[in-house]
Amino acid sequence: MTESPEQQPAVPGRLRRLRPTSVRTGWWPLPACVLLGAACGFSYGMLAEPEYAATSYAMVTAGKDIDPAAALGYAQSYGRLATSDATLSYAKGAAGEPVRELRTHVRSETSPDSPMIAVTGTSADRGRAADIANAVTEAVVVSSGHVAKDTGVKLIKFSHAVPPVDPVSPSVPLGTAVGAAAGGLVGGLVLLVRPRHGRRGVTAQVPGPSLGGTTGERELVR
Repeated sequence: MTESPEQQPAVPGRLRRLRPTSVRTGWWPLPACVLLGAACGFSYGMLAEPEYAATSYAMVTAGKDIDPAAALGYAQSYGRLATSDATLSYAKGAAGEPVRELRTHVRSETSPDSPMIAVTGTSADRGRAADIANAVTEAVVVSSGHVAKDTGVKLIKFSHAVPPVDPVSPSVPLGTAVGAAAGGLVGGLVLLVRPRHGRRGVTAQVPGPSLGGTTGERELVR
């Protein structure tokens, strides 16, 4: 007795795998956004006007009969007054700018642990940046002197601002790197939110077909 190979059924339990469907991954938005961001950052670094920043410092000192902790509170108050209209109006002559322009080129900072006030001037000209910082600091010091007898504290100029050497605006390499990073972030968000039209086929296991309607029985040929 021999077994006919033409009529040999599939072995029960034999499984076959479906071939995965090849689908385009569609990752092109990510490198495109990175290149676009790098180009924008490079252009900004090349075309933007450099900006310089200079900082001067003033310190609040307490009188003999005044609690030293009060100097911290007055430092916070004088720090806020440094950018007020009254102070800027007094400083506009020495700074060489009107109050409206001066307000956009000066900022003040204080510390909760030190009675120190930092006044920073910014400008496209390094010498003008130092002039702005010194003029505003001098205006705050003069204003505080008018009420020194009433407050019991005195504001003195601690450090003079000098023209800076390097600008604070981003350089060309830094601008390019920041632009590329921002472009990569945007590209990643595009990949996350865009609709997916196709996915890679899922590998599945299905039973193999049986021939002749037989289930595990062998047909004998005589």
